Order: sequence, then C-alpha cells, then structure tokens
Amino acid sequence: MLRVVIADDHALFRRGLVRLLAEAGMEVVGEAADGVQAVQLCSELEPDVVVMDLQMPGMSGIDATRQIVAARLRTQVAVLTVSAEESKVIDALLAGACGYLLKDSNADQVVTAIHAAARGESVISPRVAAKVVTRLRREPRLQRSEVATTDLTERELAVLRLIVAGLGNHEIADQLYISENTVKNHVASILVKLGVDNRVQATVTAIVQGLVDPGEPLGRVGPGAPQ
Repeated sequence: MLRVVIADDHALFRRGLVRLLAEAGMEVVGEAADGVQAVQLCSELEPDVVVMDLQMPGMSGIDATRQIVAARLRTQVAVLTVSAEESKVIDALLAGACGYLLKDSNADQVVTAIHAAARGESVISPRVAAKVVTRLRREPRLQRSEVATTDLTERELAVLRLIVAGLGNHEIADQLYISENTVKNHVASILVKLGVDNRVQATVTAIVQGLVDPGEPLGRVGPGAPQ
C-alpha cells in the first residue's frame, strides 16, 4: 500500500482526494495546508509520494518541493495544481517534482501519476507537456554548466531517448529487449552522469543540452544492440 501525504490549502479538495486515494488502495498518512507543513510531514513520515499543490500560503509548493528533494528523502513529489503556466511548470520540474498534473485531470490519471511517481517515473499533463518542451529549448536560464554527458554509453542514450518520450521502465525494457532490472540500472547511471535527481530533470537536461531530439522517431531497438 502506497503511503501518501497531500499538501493543499483547500480542505474540501484534500477531503475529496483522500477519499479517491483510499478507494485506489492508498493510505493517506498526513495532510498539509501549506509548504512548511508539507516539508515537516515528509521529514517525519517519509511517505512514498507527496501530492503537492503549488499555490499555498507561506512557503509555496515549489519551495517545499526543493526542500524535500534537497533533504534526500525517499519521498517523490507529484504536483497537482490548477496552473498550466510554463514558468511554474518548469520551476516545479527543476525543483525536483516527479510529475505535473492539472486539477482537471480525471481520477484515473491522478492515481496513475501517483503510482508512477512512487516508481520514480513521471507523468506530465498533456496540456502542458508540448509547450514546456518548446520553452525548454529557448530558455537561457536553464542552460547548465558543462556536465559529464560524454560518458553516456550508446545504450544509456537509447534509454534516455525513451525516458524523454515518457516511457516507464517496463515499456523501455520491452522496447530495448532487456530486463526491467537492467533498465533500472541504466536509469540510475544516467541520473548520476547527468547530475540530476530524477527522470524529469534528466529529460530537461537532455533536451536543453541537445542530447535528445524530442521530435525524432524512436523506433524499436533490436536484441543485438549494445548493452
């Protein structure tokens, strides 16, 4: 059973989300009405996922996300908010959020996003994903200092392309004809080499640095491809 904290300043919304997640077999172990409470609860309880609103009084969801990620907790952050504004999406992803959904998403999408976040994977609302990718290419403040990207192997680059395409570990394993454990090992290596915390940040870095063209056809890699 996944353990979840909900951070949202609207009590009625929290109540509805608690009911939804309980019906989906998850345990809501805490509720926070602002970013400070969210950080405290995550530090004390270390849930699998915190469902984070961005617009809260006091500390924002973005600042709370940044603190939770910086603390190296086992908790993953899944943003659930009303804002599709590009700058907020980018700030949340760069802060370390594992996914970004809008509050008009249906119940199945929310549940899927939380399960994906718990696995370290990501779900981004289709309404914001395409324009964010476009924005990343022209956003000068996202240009990073030089990192050890040349150390990525051919197989790691193949995995990275599929991460950018939004595939989970099981789907990547099917595409590359390798085991899911091998995919997990490649993903862990990619994160270390790119100097990032999660798959979303790896996607941002890959696009900004031109390691992956998000518009290129992916194709299917045969079983004889290098490991």
